[in-house]
Amino acid sequence: MPEEWLKTAEAAEISGYHPNHIRRLIRAGEIVARKWGSALMIDRQSLMDYLKKVETQGGRRGPRHQG
Repeated sequence: MPEEWLKTAEAAEISGYHPNHIRRLIRAGEIVARKWGSALMIDRQSLMDYLKKVETQGGRRGPRHQG
């Protein structure tokens, strides 16, 4: 299956995360992204793998809110 790349906004829409949280996940090495010109593109499979990992750990989609 060929790699599929998503814009940050698309990854945010799929995951339910805010685009800033997507960028934090990239910096933390949780999901794979590449910069093409000025565009930051996220590897769809790495995003889906991360979401599955969070779900199996009992997490939820969307960033955690400190309370």
